[in-house]
Amino acid sequence: MSTHAKRERLLLADLLESAGPHAPTLCEGWLTRDLAAHVVVRERRPDAAGGLLLNVLKDRLDKAMAEYAAKPYEELLQLIRTGPPKLSVYSLKQVDEAANAVEFYVHAEDVRRAQPDWTPRQLDPVFSDALWFRLEKLARLTGRRSPVGLVLRRPDGRTVVAHKGTPVVTVTGEPGELVLFCFGRQASASVELDGDKEAVGRLTTARLGI
Repeated sequence: MSTHAKRERLLLADLLESAGPHAPTLCEGWLTRDLAAHVVVRERRPDAAGGLLLNVLKDRLDKAMAEYAAKPYEELLQLIRTGPPKLSVYSLKQVDEAANAVEFYVHAEDVRRAQPDWTPRQLDPVFSDALWFRLEKLARLTGRRSPVGLVLRRPDGRTVVAHKGTPVVTVTGEPGELVLFCFGRQASASVELDGDKEAVGRLTTARLGI
């Protein structure tokens, strides 16, 4: 049975293939080849992937990224499509869904929205609800560096507090757009912001995300 993570994985691989290895992405400083290498290292090199969170492992991460980025682009895409090795924690269905549905959705949009001719993607309601479910759990983590109080709101009125503080900015949008906003893609997310003008300005330039 397919999962959201599996579908987003294949979509990301297809988008990376269509864009080619030298296309821009929303990840500052990364071309599509770099993004592909990141996805593979995250799943296949846990000894290096820790550098995403721990500075002490950053050199190891940079070395692993360079090694994979130097591989043929088609090989990277195949590694993404086939998924993690069987002994990887990501090979467990529950872990894959929890850790990768949002990850692959965000990176797919990193590729799509960096292209000049991108068009909005209509998410099905079930996937939107799945993204909202994950965002409810991750909101405080992604919003911990917000310089202002941050409330996330769906169009139907459901809300979650991502960061306590004053003044407060309320960000309203569909779950997929709120996910992008909270993962540091504020400039590319289709949302409405309600709050003090200065607070809104500080929030849109803040470094949000995990």
